[in-house]
Amino acid sequence: MLQGTINGQTIEFSENETILSAARRAGHFIPTLCEMQDLSHAPGTCRVCLVEIRRNKSEKTHMVTSCNTPMEDGIEVFTRTPRARAMQRRQVELILADHNQDCAVCSRHGDCELQDVAQFVGLDKTRFHYPEFFNKRTRDTSSPAIKREMDKCIRCMRCVTVCREVQGVDALVYRNSGLQGEICVRNSLPLGNSSCVSCGQCILVCPVGALAEADDIEKVIDYLYDPGLITVFQFAPATRVALGEEFGLPQGSIVEGQMIAGMKKLGADVVLDTNFAADLVIMEEGTELLHRLANGGKLPMFTSCCPGWVNFAEKNYPQLLDNISTTQSPQQCLGAVAKSYLAANMKVEPARMRVVSIMPCTAKKGEAIRPEFSHNGVANVDAVLTTREFARLLKREGIDLTRLEDAGDRFDDPLMGSYSGAAAIFGATGGVMEAALRTVHYVVTGSELPGIDLVEVRGMKRVREAAINLGGEIGEVRVAVAHGIKGARQVAEAVLAGTVDYHFIEVMACPSGCMGGGGQTRAKKSYRESIKARCEALYKLDRNSRVRQSHNNPLIKKLYESYLEQPLSETSHHLLHTHYSDRKQEIRRNILTVWKETTMSNWSHPEYK
Repeated sequence: MLQGTINGQTIEFSENETILSAARRAGHFIPTLCEMQDLSHAPGTCRVCLVEIRRNKSEKTHMVTSCNTPMEDGIEVFTRTPRARAMQRRQVELILADHNQDCAVCSRHGDCELQDVAQFVGLDKTRFHYPEFFNKRTRDTSSPAIKREMDKCIRCMRCVTVCREVQGVDALVYRNSGLQGEICVRNSLPLGNSSCVSCGQCILVCPVGALAEADDIEKVIDYLYDPGLITVFQFAPATRVALGEEFGLPQGSIVEGQMIAGMKKLGADVVLDTNFAADLVIMEEGTELLHRLANGGKLPMFTSCCPGWVNFAEKNYPQLLDNISTTQSPQQCLGAVAKSYLAANMKVEPARMRVVSIMPCTAKKGEAIRPEFSHNGVANVDAVLTTREFARLLKREGIDLTRLEDAGDRFDDPLMGSYSGAAAIFGATGGVMEAALRTVHYVVTGSELPGIDLVEVRGMKRVREAAINLGGEIGEVRVAVAHGIKGARQVAEAVLAGTVDYHFIEVMACPSGCMGGGGQTRAKKSYRESIKARCEALYKLDRNSRVRQSHNNPLIKKLYESYLEQPLSETSHHLLHTHYSDRKQEIRRNILTVWKETTMSNWSHPEYK
């Protein structure tokens, strides 16, 4: 270990440790905008982390960026000198010079890292402002999930890094330099026509409002205040353990009861639980798996509840589409049942019903508008709010989640308000697989799975494997769990190469599954820091549930008895199953169109004749 000082405090450090890392360990805050603990980054991009150093007593101090300057034996570091603070202020002022400062209408208003850093460095005015530069930048709303407003971008490169290195999608690139520099979509495509899978991980790491979810709050408010409509709210398992963070509650706080109370206070007519539909999906998907195993169907079967994964498969591996389960996601299944079974019970026309989903996922927005997820011209789900959007909606309406009385599990419809522990863990990577195996084991053997907690499929390893012996003609079932697009690609390539022999594969597009979904609450310095607490909260819900298997949910049984008949029946097939399409050629056509419009148009120039 080597020794040096930071603001007069002697600290020990290892060789090649950066000043920023050492200062953080020692409790000395240095502002940054490009650096994030979970991401590798282009060091010195924002240049806000400036500090003064002196390597020996005879040397004058000089300024360096702390994120890419290593500590040295005997070094003296000063983070809060007048000169350091002045240089930090100047750098923030330069960043703001070509940044759209219309903060009042920004999605990050009050939750902006640039605002926080400007406050920290003591910036009290901005002398430079150049709209002629930022007004020329791209504003892209082509995606149903993500909007890009590059006039707010500070070129920190976090989004490029997470898309390329964490997810492996590589949809974003940096073009030009200086004031003309801009983060663009690869192949100059609109985001909605590109290889982007709408996972939203870029939004989680963006420090400002340059990247945000497509905002549906106004649409939802219109629904709530229209007396001719019946509004039905549902919320996913992952949202109930993340929403509390938006209101200052500890990470992993379970706020299910407060969410129900908040939705009723907003004016929702009916509040249902997506967890109930998760149990329904397990019944359909588990039966589908057994049907494929028994009848020589397409294997391995992939889960279908993650729209980011479905987007990725359609755009990159269309040859695997027949391997994906035809069962719709829990969001869509609940919407379909609400607009058929529930509408009939309430004597309401489905066209008068509006289903609003609260989801941890930005890709759910695109899923909701797919034409496959509608019946007789009526969409299953009408609007999707992310966890962040729902928090903003509550705050806009003057509702403080922490002051709401816990409504318990008092959902509105007796047949769509109860869920099993298996449904609760859907939000964690491996949860769908674990829930499915609990039920598949029972259907095949007639007995409950011994040791109900399948720890083999839990954890943060990118790809995990397990095997379970069902006996009889089925025998051993080999399964895999992958999370993150890199994990999805790894498994897809292995399946196509024939190097693995799985029967069933769960894929979640976001790292850690829905716990780290692109619509979840942000953490400013580590975008994964609260995931462990959220996962523990879901597993706690599972352990404390009276019923821990989907097939033992008494209300699921009643739904089949009174309406759906049985899994894979004609009714359930019509309502709860779908198909997917090859979009790889579509992406290629989009690229070719742009190429023709740009490159080939230059062929008319005299130099080509």
